[in-house]
Amino acid sequence: MTHNESLVLRFASGTDPGRRRQLNEDSAYASPRVLAVADGMGGHAHGEVASSIAVEVLSDLDRDLDPQRIDLLDALSDVVTEIGQRLANLGVRNPELKDMGTTLTTLVWDGTRFALAHVGDSRGYLLREGALHQLTRDHTLVQELVDAGRITEEQAAEHPRRSLLTQALRSGESPVPDLSYCEVRPFDRYLLCSDGVTAVLHAADIQEVLGTVPEPGDACRRLIELANAGGGPDNITCVVADVIDPAAFDEQDTVREPNWWQRLLGG
Repeated sequence: MTHNESLVLRFASGTDPGRRRQLNEDSAYASPRVLAVADGMGGHAHGEVASSIAVEVLSDLDRDLDPQRIDLLDALSDVVTEIGQRLANLGVRNPELKDMGTTLTTLVWDGTRFALAHVGDSRGYLLREGALHQLTRDHTLVQELVDAGRITEEQAAEHPRRSLLTQALRSGESPVPDLSYCEVRPFDRYLLCSDGVTAVLHAADIQEVLGTVPEPGDACRRLIELANAGGGPDNITCVVADVIDPAAFDEQDTVREPNWWQRLLGG
């Protein structure tokens, strides 16, 4: 948990290989300032290398970040460029790695708002006053078909090519990330997750977990359990973060008000 003058950020992360994959190619990052999920692709652990590189670059940003002196969206755009360059350099040195890649969905906290960067089909969600809002748009073929009115959301969920990405961080490619600011309110809850969650769970399932499980770590574990119960066809990764009024806690970070989380969850 981290404090500033007006808000408290509580967060947790969790990851699991799922039921059908031997390797976990996802990576997660969660700190008082940077939250991220990266879903690697490429097989034979190469995807794990790519997602780990994404997290490494974000760790460098986290270490050097001064949110009061730089534009966070510019910094995140630079992060995407840097990840792509490192992947390209590895591909040159080792041809086996040239086809690896990763998604990236990340939130950077400046104490009053989040900056969001997104490439691929991992997702960001906001639970506010009990209502779930999707913050990201999938960079996939089926999402483009939905946007064009050629198929419905229901058809997209069952489409045989629903995992085909139109943008990702890959060697030799220059994706254009979606960049935006998220204005926060006390008692907001944020979720970042890989498609190992959303390929199995509907929005209503996600909303129910986020809206009924008070602790971020428990919410991550519950989402992983449900995704595995639904077959666990892919790696499963979650980061959950709550924005809370610090008046709910005493100096030892003990909850003053036993039912504080009901406000967080829209109760």
